[in-house]
Amino acid sequence: MKCTRIYFPETKMTHTEVKSLDVILDNKQRVGYCSGEVVSGHVSLKLSEATTVKIIKVLLKGYAQVSWMHKRSLCSEEKKCLSLSKTLVPTAGPQNIILDSGTYEIPFDLQLPQSPLVSSFSGKHGRVYFMVQAVLKRPFHKSQCVCRELCIISHIDVSVPTLISQVSQTCKKMVGCWIFTSGPISLTVSLDRQGYCNGESIPIYALIENRSSRLVVPKAVVYQIQTYTAKGKTKRIKQVVASARGNIVPSDTSSRWNGKALKIPPISPSILNSDILRVEYLLAVIVQIPGTKNLEVQFPVVIGTKGLDMNSCSIVNMSLLYPTFTLPDIAEAPPSYAEVMSEEQFGEHRTSTCQSQADWLLDGSAFACVQQFRFQPPPPYSEICPSEP
Repeated sequence: MKCTRIYFPETKMTHTEVKSLDVILDNKQRVGYCSGEVVSGHVSLKLSEATTVKIIKVLLKGYAQVSWMHKRSLCSEEKKCLSLSKTLVPTAGPQNIILDSGTYEIPFDLQLPQSPLVSSFSGKHGRVYFMVQAVLKRPFHKSQCVCRELCIISHIDVSVPTLISQVSQTCKKMVGCWIFTSGPISLTVSLDRQGYCNGESIPIYALIENRSSRLVVPKAVVYQIQTYTAKGKTKRIKQVVASARGNIVPSDTSSRWNGKALKIPPISPSILNSDILRVEYLLAVIVQIPGTKNLEVQFPVVIGTKGLDMNSCSIVNMSLLYPTFTLPDIAEAPPSYAEVMSEEQFGEHRTSTCQSQADWLLDGSAFACVQQFRFQPPPPYSEICPSEP
């Protein structure tokens, strides 16, 4: 864990008798602390001469802060997440003590509460942070203090019944309207569970049926949604943290994902226990359709810190997707238009289509409008999700 030494402006070491004041944490390499664990270390104090000390204490503080501009006014709020303190010097009684010149290493330990804490987090419009602070008070002097940041991880167990149950959704869309309808596109998606941890892959089971005359492209995306609340107003930031793309699905064909893997990168666990800052995740399976609105299903997912064995097998009801086959896990660029349909096939299809149309439709501009969207390649693929204004 990276420790950062922080001096507050009003507490710079301006007194010659105090050469340095620092907080040293034990086990600096650990990732973070959890509820019920002990934060230990020592306060290092160097004195150039004998000094009268009123008190030396350590504090462990945690805050959630949000702030953003809304119509030229500042929306901000702060809530305390944690507050612990312990007096190190004097060990008993309120009297002052005199410390001779030299270096002092005063050990301390603070036990975190057993109740759930809010995980450390830093986002666009807010953060959750914790710090260990050492305070030195002397008679007739301003208090001097120094801090070190502390990472807190709130464990989320993804093996609870609500997160290990299978979920499934189906949606359907007719492409075109009135006499220009070319056929339906349907999407069925299943997940074996809704809770995952960093490093795991989300197996996605999907059936895409394209009965329209257009080429469609399926993809899966995991969004992180940051929600900030202050003064009765809410600000949301939505960004892509992981994505995977499937192959093009030509007209009158279908495609199946038999557990297509979507790797979860190192991301913050879900934060669901703060009133002013929440971090949530959403899995969306999208079928991109040229010339019209995409077809999409969404599942809320929870990113936790412990739970199921990451090597365990996923079990999904495959009755909706049978028969199935496995697609490559690595997302590949979509093939060129020439790879999907040759010029001979295009000519034959165009001839048969034109012969089946009524003469009044062929002679009008409406047919040109229909043909504009036939046999068009998919739009350029982008994994960038613009943030909300």
